[in-house]
Amino acid sequence: MNGITQLISKSIFVPEFTKLNQLFMSPKIFALLFAVMGYTTLFAQIEKRELNIQRTTQSIKIDGELNDIGWQTASLAADFIELRPTPNRKEDSVNATKIYLLYNNEGLYVGGYLLENNKDSIAKEFIGRDGFGNNDFVGIILDTYNDKLNGFEYFITPLGEQWDAKMSYGGNEDFSWNAVWNSAAKLQHNGWSFEMFIPYSAIRFGKNQVQDWGMNIVRRRQKAGQQIFWQPIDPNVNGFLTQEGLLKKLEGITPPLRLQFSPYFSTYINKDGITNKTKAQVNGGMDVKYGINQAFTLDMTLIPDFGQVISDNRILNLTPFEQKFTENRPFFTEGTELFNKGNLFYSRRIGVDPNYAPDVEAPTGDTLIKYSPQTKILNASKLSGRTQKGLGIGVLNAITQAQSATFQNIANGEKYKLENIPLTNYNILVLDQTLKHNSSVSFVNTNVMRSGNEYDANVSSALFDLNDKTNTWNVGGNVSVSNLFGKYDNKTTTGYAHNLYFGKTSGKFNFRIWQDLINAKYDKSDLGFFTNNNTMDQGLWLGYNITKPGKWYNQINLAWDSWYSRLVSPMTVKKSSMYQTTAFSLDAKAQLKNLWWVGTFINGALKSNDFYESRVYGRVFINPARLGWNLWFESNSAKKFSMNGNLFNARGNIFHRRTTELGLSEKIRFNDKFSIAHSMYLTRHKNQSGWAYNSEDYDTIIFSRRTVYTAENVINMKYNFNNRSGITFRGRHYWSKVDPHQFYQLDDEGKLNMPSSPFTQNVNQNYNYLSVDMVYNWQFAPGSFFSVVWKDIAETFNQEFEKNYYSNLSNSLSGPQFNSLSVKVIYFLDYMTFKSKKNKTA
Repeated sequence: MNGITQLISKSIFVPEFTKLNQLFMSPKIFALLFAVMGYTTLFAQIEKRELNIQRTTQSIKIDGELNDIGWQTASLAADFIELRPTPNRKEDSVNATKIYLLYNNEGLYVGGYLLENNKDSIAKEFIGRDGFGNNDFVGIILDTYNDKLNGFEYFITPLGEQWDAKMSYGGNEDFSWNAVWNSAAKLQHNGWSFEMFIPYSAIRFGKNQVQDWGMNIVRRRQKAGQQIFWQPIDPNVNGFLTQEGLLKKLEGITPPLRLQFSPYFSTYINKDGITNKTKAQVNGGMDVKYGINQAFTLDMTLIPDFGQVISDNRILNLTPFEQKFTENRPFFTEGTELFNKGNLFYSRRIGVDPNYAPDVEAPTGDTLIKYSPQTKILNASKLSGRTQKGLGIGVLNAITQAQSATFQNIANGEKYKLENIPLTNYNILVLDQTLKHNSSVSFVNTNVMRSGNEYDANVSSALFDLNDKTNTWNVGGNVSVSNLFGKYDNKTTTGYAHNLYFGKTSGKFNFRIWQDLINAKYDKSDLGFFTNNNTMDQGLWLGYNITKPGKWYNQINLAWDSWYSRLVSPMTVKKSSMYQTTAFSLDAKAQLKNLWWVGTFINGALKSNDFYESRVYGRVFINPARLGWNLWFESNSAKKFSMNGNLFNARGNIFHRRTTELGLSEKIRFNDKFSIAHSMYLTRHKNQSGWAYNSEDYDTIIFSRRTVYTAENVINMKYNFNNRSGITFRGRHYWSKVDPHQFYQLDDEGKLNMPSSPFTQNVNQNYNYLSVDMVYNWQFAPGSFFSVVWKDIAETFNQEFEKNYYSNLSNSLSGPQFNSLSVKVIYFLDYMTFKSKKNKTA
């Protein structure tokens, strides 16, 4: 697991927005809860540490050796305290951590010695920038606004690899955020040492003449499973930044002019295995960062090129809802924590997966020759930052060009084009005001405007999240309104949604009660990810964590989830059918003394009304109760060979479905440079019920009793030459097939009956997706990269079964494939560095 909050997440149970079963909302239950809470809210307050930092005028060379004279006057952070496996235990003197800090007019210096009683106990592995791997590390976390909500993180490993992240509310870490800073590390006979120089251009802070920043320093000793902190962390207290220490008396610091350019050049050779045509293309563009002032930054990308991002994990989607993919494009992942407020923004809507349904039906029977569901981004820009008084402002704007489909006239053979996706402007505005006690209020607005007579969309949301001064109780929520202008009957359609929650967030025992309501007209899908509306869900989450190690364990976490769901407005003629489902889950996990993790997960649901599987509005499918359990383990990842696996089994539903899932992953590290990892996932749903066919008038709905097989294999190989260059290989093969055994017709009551006439259509499905991503990456200068990427994609779908897995894999390898070989160069230019060099040569 990566990052500060992910390290802590295995020590505490962070309450999730989970779901409530109305069966558990009686007054007696709440009386018992509050009685228990009375005994669990009392926890020791840890003294806040402070460190007065010293200014230096000495020159310091960043080489990993702290032998420059300037370090002699540095402030010392020592006496680190363990978070895990044993909270509040002092670190051993033979493995002591000593961190030194200085600052000057240009930036912050951080250096240190990390002692090891045995040099062989240092965990080290070349993994590449922004990767943790099997590494010891040390990192500094800076809350420059001291609001206990937002922070900047900078880490380094014993082999000198660096990564950084932005931390935002809830402990979310954005590792796609990259700053340009200098660092070095060196192995010593009794441990390792490091130096960092973080220029002010890589930090955001306010205007005060004298500043105090929230700060913590973390060290991981991987082989011992140990995380230690300068400012001690109580695992039973809500939040990480809420427990930070203080870095004091930074005087007279001002950031330089932040003007940075990243021009790029790329070239591609693409071969389409279907048409067997090879196409070459050359691209060029630029990313620009401009610091408008100390706090705000303007990011712009001109003619972006995202062709080298990793391939999507596509699957055979048997649900009535869209599949959600991970965003891999740097511009839309880096520094977007403000834009994720309210969960209104799904960045793949811009260019990759636009919600606008393209009309590609050929007029007057002409033939469709070519169309693309994606659009090209002409330009995109984002402005983000936070004032000294805690007001965060984010603005993102992007324009995609119009998309046309090509048709051929059946009479004369002439080809012509018709626009199927209009020129579109996407815009997001976020205002986020931090308050006392780790609290905040926010406003988010998303807007999609399309050219011509096509419809526009707007969504607004007001959010609040409030904590009491003891950081124990939490209440929050949001209210959202959506407007679709001209989508239906040339009228404005207005929808409403809200989310409310209340809970206890500190102590061994925690809970959360919540409700989500989305009415039938609410729709955020034009710029957000959205499956369905017209639902009211409410839930209860209970969590209890034991962080004090016992005889056989280091920690134990327990959680209970339950929820109840119903419609907001009737969807069927039978208006009493408003109920959807009641479900629950029980989760238990423990870390053992040998640093293995083991756990079990049990979930189930009562009889449910499914209003979506039929693919016809107003038709319901009644599905009986289900119950399933899962067992899993993770071995000690510090070992040269590690593995994890799970076994899931479920029973129930209408045809007494039997589901078996098996997952297994292994990793072998041959040395610090070379490793191979493999994961396998197998599943079989026997006697599963599912939609198969609708007649053209949607009056006849056919379901099947079917068996669904799925197999996925992923292999990752990595070889790093040093801490700046390496090769990675990722290959993934996914195979899924749907084998119907018997067909049924859905009646108006939601029940399945034998069809009046035999259903004979072929609805078999056999889907294969094979993707290969091989990347060579070299960071030849700070912020500058040279990369070569080979991509191979093969996708097949048919209605004839291949029973054997290897036959499917062989067909994918021998069938049509899309191949791409690309070279890309990104060069980082900093105006102040360029100006300094120019002055020296003058």
